[in-house]
Amino acid sequence: MVLQADEGLLTTSPARVLVATAVPAERDAVARAFPDPVREVALPGATVHRAAGFDLLAAGVGPAPAAARTASALTAAALAGAPYDLVVSAGVGGGFAPHAPVASLVVADEITAADLGAETADGFLPVTELGFGTVTHRPPAALVRATAAATGARTGVVLTVSTVTGTAARADALRTRHPRALAEAMEGFGVAEAAAAHGVPVLEIRAVSNPVGPRDRAAWRIGDALAALAAGFGKLAPVLESWNPHEP
Repeated sequence: MVLQADEGLLTTSPARVLVATAVPAERDAVARAFPDPVREVALPGATVHRAAGFDLLAAGVGPAPAAARTASALTAAALAGAPYDLVVSAGVGGGFAPHAPVASLVVADEITAADLGAETADGFLPVTELGFGTVTHRPPAALVRATAAATGARTGVVLTVSTVTGTAARADALRTRHPRALAEAMEGFGVAEAAAAHGVPVLEIRAVSNPVGPRDRAAWRIGDALAALAAGFGKLAPVLESWNPHEP
């Protein structure tokens, strides 16, 4: 919800929300949450699907393309005089068993780049300990709580990785470094970096398609996760529409 001045009175309008997914299948799952028809809108550097006031963007796989295309959409909206109030990174991801089972939803209270740093003889050093940048973005706490309440999502850290975990050893290492981690995906941190550069809050929600650990394609439940994402977004959309971006 955005407050606007209208002939001396304060009125409200729905928050403008950009939803960034990795691939079109995730974008289309989010679109199924809306009864209105979807239309394509071409922006400089990006094409969004607009549904019920939400702009849905298939931004690409991995943190770099996700950051680049999200930034393009944010810039285009700002230059058009209709900036976004919130960016949501949404899609499927791996869940850390037993806390995030397949087809469950996870909402991030921290979005953390898990492998941005350096390997040393003493272990992994995040880039912040090397004196550079950041590795964590924190979505608005009130919005995280409202999202969890509306969707039934579990709340915790969602890791962004450039290489999907495929072994038990790496899964154990990630949980040791990030004991509150519930899920991993490949785009959240990139989306959050783009949002932060524009001063826009970010949220990340993931539907679990597989356990984090040994790579077993036969155990993936992509369809179940996409269905969970669509159902969860149907419950989440009213929360986002009425959210006050000035809440902490």
